[in-house]
Amino acid sequence: MRGNFGSWKRNESVFAVNMPAIDLARLKKQTAQLADLFDQPADFLRELKEILDFYVNRTLRSQGVAPSSVLPTYRTPAVVLRQIETELSSVAEKNPIQALELADALWDEGWLETRLLAAFLLGRIPPQEERLLARLTAWTQAIRDPSVRAALLTTSLTRLRKETPGLFLVLVKEWLYPTRQRMWSNGLQALVPLIASPDFDNLPPIFEIVEPVFKASPAALQFDLQELLIALHNASPDESLHFIQQILKETKSPLPAIALRRMSPDLPLDLQLQIREILRNIKN
Repeated sequence: MRGNFGSWKRNESVFAVNMPAIDLARLKKQTAQLADLFDQPADFLRELKEILDFYVNRTLRSQGVAPSSVLPTYRTPAVVLRQIETELSSVAEKNPIQALELADALWDEGWLETRLLAAFLLGRIPPQEERLLARLTAWTQAIRDPSVRAALLTTSLTRLRKETPGLFLVLVKEWLYPTRQRMWSNGLQALVPLIASPDFDNLPPIFEIVEPVFKASPAALQFDLQELLIALHNASPDESLHFIQQILKETKSPLPAIALRRMSPDLPLDLQLQIREILRNIKN
């Protein structure tokens, strides 16, 4: 049984009564067989659909993937997708060209599960693959589903972020270019995992590329700016507060101050108090 959220929800009570536990040994065998078809996208998709159909009635709603998805979905249990990803991980890293071809095929299918798997495969492809950045930009521009978008901005960027942070920042800088405001949210969200990484401490380039966005402080990006500010403050409180002070001093627009006041109640208490102090000093 496949369908969208509405049709699935109407059958929730039936599903809740008739859901046996997943046989992990059987699942591992099924996903291993699926991985053998890695270099045959058409056959892989056919086998994948059979697996997703097999498990669609075998989980409660709360265990499924993304209840609020706007894409059609098989209502796949999270454990099933994780096992598929486990089987595909090493083979994708060893065969990046085939991984990209399979990712394209999965993406074009248009289902929640296939697009999540496509996003996962992008994250296993070496950053040196010249077509990777084009896929990331095109797919993040096109997608509206929150779960797939989050996967593209985190999982898909895994190797690029870890192995070539300089190239990663070039990509994000393109997304945050002043004339590309539609991409600003993607750029801000993509930065958070890098800033939170214990291995990353090069914050000055981050401040440089996000400065125009903080100076503009569009209301639609308040949550993104708030999340980024918290990550920056966790990484380096002094640098982050100095950055905010400079933004407020250098811009004549009232929007940064307005945005900071609006997000202040939702900030950690120590940061909240520090922001309020900065705002008072700037006002005076």
